[in-house]
Amino acid sequence: MSDAVTRAASRPVAALPDQTVSRAALQRRRAAGFVVLLAALVLVCLLSLAVGSNPLSFPQVWAGLRAHDNSEPALIVWTLRMPRTLLGILTGAAFGVAGALIQALTRNPLADPGILGVNAGAGFAVTLGVGLLGLNDISGYVWFAFAGAAAATVLVYLIGSAGRGSVAPETLVLAGVALNAVLGGVTNFLTLIDEQTFEALRNWGLGSIAATNSEDAVQVAPFIGAGLLIAIALSGSLNSIALGDDLAASLGTRVQRTRVLGVVAVTLLAGGATALTGGIAFVGLMVPHVVRWFTGPDQRWIILYSALAAPVLVLAADVLGRVLDRPGEVQVGIVTAVIGAPVLIALVRRRNASGL
Repeated sequence: MSDAVTRAASRPVAALPDQTVSRAALQRRRAAGFVVLLAALVLVCLLSLAVGSNPLSFPQVWAGLRAHDNSEPALIVWTLRMPRTLLGILTGAAFGVAGALIQALTRNPLADPGILGVNAGAGFAVTLGVGLLGLNDISGYVWFAFAGAAAATVLVYLIGSAGRGSVAPETLVLAGVALNAVLGGVTNFLTLIDEQTFEALRNWGLGSIAATNSEDAVQVAPFIGAGLLIAIALSGSLNSIALGDDLAASLGTRVQRTRVLGVVAVTLLAGGATALTGGIAFVGLMVPHVVRWFTGPDQRWIILYSALAAPVLVLAADVLGRVLDRPGEVQVGIVTAVIGAPVLIALVRRRNASGL
């Protein structure tokens, strides 16, 4: 009898197949989702090159891509739509990964650069730079965007914690919404009292990838690239932080260092992307939360998926904006806001939306 009990106790093998199958199924789902996202990104890139006031067929797009001459398809593809498409990929990845970082650092799936006032802080700082110093190009005011994004991130956290050293997710969201409203109101007030000075900023603040030229994008791309690299490097530590600061520290994670580097990455990503586009709402909220349903809580996969899925959303919204008001267009920030508002309501109504 004793030998039988010993043999039974020493055989936990029966539970392993289910766990192995479950883990293998998750890995297959992640790999399949990665392939689907890549295919979706290629598709929306082709649509971005084809759709516009002068539509092109896919064969014309392919001919334009292959040719570097003065033919109409080549000029449209390389001069007008290729820079815009690349900008959509760059800024989409920046906003998506910035949202994933903020949600991981605050352990709040309802956080994003827009709701927490990061975009508003960058926009407010750029408005001050334009109004006080007469800056009129991205090379001049990109540093204001970075400074405003960093200041807003720190200020929201300080307001939310109120000196307690920790912050509840709902308190952080309320602090961000309040700061967003204040900074947005002051920015709008400044643009109204001096319409001539802030003429260009009015359309910029709506969120668009159409007005930025390739030279400006090249100037900001290294900052966004650095932010993406920091986010990738932090992904393993963010998994530990999801367990709580005390447990993360006991596992060897340097919590304070991870948070500081996370704030730096968010500043580079959200500040750089806002400098280029004026801020595109709800991308950082929707994308990380949706991809988490498919990837699980592993931040390494969430950041990877967000870097692919967010450009798909931005480019799809941009294409939709061109179709809705042809031959004009609706700014991509307006389209994502219309899509994002119902998504935010749905997320708030979910019973488990308050925790990761």
